Amino acid sequence: MLPTPGGDDPDRPAGLRIGPFDLADRVDEALRVQAVAFGLSEEEVGIRRYIVQRHMTCRGARALGAFTEDGALAGFVYGMPNDRAYWWSSVVEPYLRAEGHDGWLDGAFVITELHVHPGFQGHGVGRTLITRLTDAAEEPRSILSAIDTESPARGLYRALGYADLARQVHFPSASLPYAVMGAPLPLRRA
Repeated sequence: MLPTPGGDDPDRPAGLRIGPFDLADRVDEALRVQAVAFGLSEEEVGIRRYIVQRHMTCRGARALGAFTEDGALAGFVYGMPNDRAYWWSSVVEPYLRAEGHDGWLDGAFVITELHVHPGFQGHGVGRTLITRLTDAAEEPRSILSAIDTESPARGLYRALGYADLARQVHFPSASLPYAVMGAPLPLRRA
C-alpha cells in the first residue's frame, strides 16, 4: 500500500521524487498504477503490457515516474514524437481532418499515458509529470487523447493549455469515445 501524500514543496508534489525511469523494465508496476487509476481488468493489463513495451522502443520515447521515499511508483507518464505511421495516428487522423486539425499530427509530442495512483491524485503529481516530460520535447506542440467526458483529467489538460481538436473519437477496442486535445509547448503553468 502506498503512503498518504504529504509535503508542500512544489518541486516534490505530494512529497514524491519525480524522475526518468525504465518503463519497459518496470512495466508491471506501472500497469498496476494504471489499473487502479483507470479501472483496467487483468485482461486489459495483459494487452497493455505488450503495447507499452513496444512503445518504449519507438524513436524518442521516454518516461517519467513519481516515486515515494521507498521507491514505489505513485504515478507515471510517457510519450514520444508523433509519427503518422503509428496506429494511434491512423485512428485519430480522419477525425482531426474532419475538424481541420490534421496538421497537429506533424511536429507533435504525443502523451501516450499519464496515470497517478488515486491516493496521490489532486496534489499536482500529474501536472508535474506532464510538464516535465513535455519541457524536454523538441516539438512545438503536444497532443493526447482522453475519454470524452468532463473529468479531473480533462480539467488538468485544459488548465495546461490543451484544447479539443476532435471529439467523439472511437478507438476500435474502446467502449467509450475519446477527445483528441492539443496544446502549444511549453505547457501553460498555474
